[in-house]
Amino acid sequence: MEKYLEVETIEQVVNIFGNFDQNIKILENHYNVQVVHRGIQLKISGEEENALLAQRAILALIRLTAKGEPITEQTVRYVISLVDDDQDDQIPFFGGDFVAITAKGKPIKPKTIGQKLYVDAIKNNVITFGIGPAGTGKTYLAVAMAVNALKNKDVSRIIITRPAVEAGEKLGFLPGDLQNKVDPYLRPLHDALYDMLGVETYQRYVERGVIEVAPLAYMRGRTLDDSYIILDEAQNTTQEQMKMFLTRIGFGSRAIVTGDITQVDLPEGKKSGLKEVMHILKNIDGIAFTILNEKDVVRHPLVQAIVKAYERSDARRSAKQGEKSADRRGKDGK
Repeated sequence: MEKYLEVETIEQVVNIFGNFDQNIKILENHYNVQVVHRGIQLKISGEEENALLAQRAILALIRLTAKGEPITEQTVRYVISLVDDDQDDQIPFFGGDFVAITAKGKPIKPKTIGQKLYVDAIKNNVITFGIGPAGTGKTYLAVAMAVNALKNKDVSRIIITRPAVEAGEKLGFLPGDLQNKVDPYLRPLHDALYDMLGVETYQRYVERGVIEVAPLAYMRGRTLDDSYIILDEAQNTTQEQMKMFLTRIGFGSRAIVTGDITQVDLPEGKKSGLKEVMHILKNIDGIAFTILNEKDVVRHPLVQAIVKAYERSDARRSAKQGEKSADRRGKDGK
């Protein structure tokens, strides 16, 4: 079967095909089709079902490039996943306005539908929870939103914190004083701020107290007005720490809480404050929960595959535990 499509400009064709046709090769390999272009006309050749799916994927890419979106390999893989799950009708909602501009002039904007929902939730709520696996942009987008609010003078300072929970390593064995020991835990936050502001601007803001990056324990006893507050790695908070953090929020402030509930590093027997708060604060006006998944991973494609593999493993483990519990209940009932 052959399908024909037309693009508005040759520049859009180049955007869709990518350098050395790397974008279109991903689509061809996935659907086992051939895609060629003559000027602004595209021809898709292959088995009927595959050609129809490839046509839908290319139509989605055409809609994105018409909106000025750069088409990357990650974009193509994401669009393919939406088509395969029959969700390509959501493509018009993908992307959106710039969240911020980095120090090097690179625009930051949502790269998936999940990220778009996350950014919209941050804009429209006082407290937003971004929950999902590594690589979904939870922290980076939160920092971008905070920096944008600071530049627009919507807030007067940014406070970013995370619990200094040991993940296999022992804090006591690290050299230096307490600040030196917790700095490695805060490094990802420093890196995101460097990217957004540049090292010199960031350091100047820190010296003036406009930006503060500190362990969660430093938040106790404070009331944070007119601030953008980010709690990162929140899955490693206890119930008490989560309550303490949320009750720091003062007038004119917004808070973003990010975490991955599949990567809890708390000691055995300690409940994650993030897991608990998902039940305690649901359905409260002004508080939003955005759940991101492996489709929202914007790192190397292998990261998405790793996340999926762990999810399958966790599902099998939960099923086995459920079977064991059922067996025990059956024996107890005899």
